[in-house]
Amino acid sequence: MLDGATPPSPAATVIEPPAAAHRLQPLLHDLVSAVMAPTTALSGGDGQIRASGVQGLFHADSRALSQARLEIDGREPEAVGYAPRGAGGARFVALARWLGDPSPDPTVRIHRVRQVVPGGMSERIEIVSTASRPVTATITLALSCDFAPIEVVKSGGETAPAAVAGGGPGELTWGSDGIRVTVTGVDAHAEPAESGRAGRLSWPVALAPRARTTLRWDVAVHDPEAVVTAPARPAEWVAERGGPRVTATDHRLVRLFEQSLDDLRSLRLAETGAPADAFLGAGVPWFLTLFGRDSIWAARMLLPLGTELAMGTLRVLARRQGTRLDPGSGEAPGKIMHELRRHEFALEGDGLRLPAAYYGTVDATPLWISLLHDAWRWGAPEAELAALLPHLEAALGWLAEHADPDGDGFVEYVDTSGRGLANQGWKDSGDAVRFHDGRQARPPIALVEVQGYAYQAARQAADLLEAFGRPGAGRWREHSGALAERFRAHFWVDGPRGRFPALALDRDKRPVDALTSNIGHLLGTGLLTGAEEAEVAALLVSPAMAGGFGLRTMSADEGGFSPLSYHCGSIWAHDTAIVVAGLARAGFGAQAARLAEGLLTAGETFGYRLPELFGGDDRETLGRPVPYPAACRPQAWSAAAAVTIVHAALGLYPDVPAGRVLLRPLAGAPLGALSARGLRIGGAEVSAAVDLDGSVSLTGLPAGILPETAAGGSVQQGCLPRQVNFV
Repeated sequence: MLDGATPPSPAATVIEPPAAAHRLQPLLHDLVSAVMAPTTALSGGDGQIRASGVQGLFHADSRALSQARLEIDGREPEAVGYAPRGAGGARFVALARWLGDPSPDPTVRIHRVRQVVPGGMSERIEIVSTASRPVTATITLALSCDFAPIEVVKSGGETAPAAVAGGGPGELTWGSDGIRVTVTGVDAHAEPAESGRAGRLSWPVALAPRARTTLRWDVAVHDPEAVVTAPARPAEWVAERGGPRVTATDHRLVRLFEQSLDDLRSLRLAETGAPADAFLGAGVPWFLTLFGRDSIWAARMLLPLGTELAMGTLRVLARRQGTRLDPGSGEAPGKIMHELRRHEFALEGDGLRLPAAYYGTVDATPLWISLLHDAWRWGAPEAELAALLPHLEAALGWLAEHADPDGDGFVEYVDTSGRGLANQGWKDSGDAVRFHDGRQARPPIALVEVQGYAYQAARQAADLLEAFGRPGAGRWREHSGALAERFRAHFWVDGPRGRFPALALDRDKRPVDALTSNIGHLLGTGLLTGAEEAEVAALLVSPAMAGGFGLRTMSADEGGFSPLSYHCGSIWAHDTAIVVAGLARAGFGAQAARLAEGLLTAGETFGYRLPELFGGDDRETLGRPVPYPAACRPQAWSAAAAVTIVHAALGLYPDVPAGRVLLRPLAGAPLGALSARGLRIGGAEVSAAVDLDGSVSLTGLPAGILPETAAGGSVQQGCLPRQVNFV
């Protein structure tokens, strides 16, 4: 075989079930993931990768290995535990109780140490004997590859393993459609199975009393057609001084923050051909690619760690900004895309067929504007910001000309293709938009939070245009003012629970009167008055909304509520964190702390790796959150929630262009004493702390930037290191 040639092997055969069969999405909640994007290993808690469900080694939307099952003398070892091992790593511990001394205590242990890297994975199999007699055994590893597309796996489709195409000493190789997978076992014997459709690596092992040995195998994936790759540079927050660090009286916050940084590092991606611009893939395993809304929100939540990720995300999305009208893909001039795939993403059974570049999102465009604005406030380089101003103007063009197809003054959506997402806000499941009685709203739909995003984006765009000497600032300030008046006239509903903004307006312009978490996203946008923010804040922490471990997506009093519904009663970490940030900035510290505490409790339950979502059951149901069985984990904006909680507690709101930082910690330090170092403002590393008495310390601000209290007064700084203390 020529070097670099793809082995001639047929692609995996998709086995179609009978037409009447009901496909079930594979469960994820009990699997262990090790990730270094764009590559992910999903296994059981015993470390075994079995030929079932969603287990496997995935690379860029394709499954590279569908099985990697370890046996000792034909028997599987008995698992006793596992733990994450930094970004991309995991360690699994098992026993071979039939080997070694005949005593009640096990004397032969197996440590399976896994490390995922971009484009591959390595494992060390450490066999440790404390037996008083020699131990001999044969270690085998059963390996299969099916090249299943991620959408086939997600929809519960069955696949057949591909044939082993070749290999050499200790080597097995599979190939299909330009992808080549090579497994190498150091000092192993390689043999294809008799059927020619699977392979095995084997090692004979002989241990003297109280001895150990280490076996190693590696897998490499060559995939030149992948649309995503690993970034060229490490994360901005992985610094020589050790990166950001948090200390707190609540140990849960420290643990959650540390695990989240590992997960965020492992989810970093770049577009193939542009490795300098990093962004965060949305989540493992279904969404480990560019997602407009998700990648934007995650970058926005991570601005306290630096602006590099935000600028990379902005540039990647700007390069794919819409230029034409295409109902099939949802593309429109100036529109920011929703997701990027290798090929069409088709889920069998529900009619969903998304093109490789899909634009079916109503909120990514205003959120892109807000990310550009917020990066500017946090001190992103002026030249990089200026280069994106034409894309800002194009995004505003979409808001003006395409975001409101019926001309009623609200941003709305409808899928005209019949193959795209029926709902195009962040709650994008088909049944997400419901009235109080449980009926589903019919499109076109104008979501409540999207009006807040559009209002904020218009005002922020005006500030950017004015600051950079571009025309149009006055127009967009007038636009935002008119939107606020229309919103107040049409969205507010009144009922037994009091006044609150409706979830949406339906096609007949009727308010969709369910109480949901969506209204929490209005906090901090400026769309609400202070009195209206107080009404919203009170409802968000009512038992029907906050009776679980965080903020429910829908009130438990609604007709459509279900605690394990994807968007109608479950709890999403990022959703709760966004509302925590809004409450904190609006001055509702106690309410923000209550919701944040729910996430900290959930984080402890889930090993400090918050899933995409979990059940919205009352706390009394189990005393711990119920997993949502198909939730992504890790997931970018869920991991970013830890940074948002720290940021909200410290209350740092910089405006680098204006030369100031507003200091507004949560009143009374309801999350306890907290300090963080390695945060970044204006490119400089800063440290901040809030004590139990509410006093704040801030050090390391760049020259020319002064802190202010929430009341607006200037605070004098002494000699370097710069520090301010106030109560």
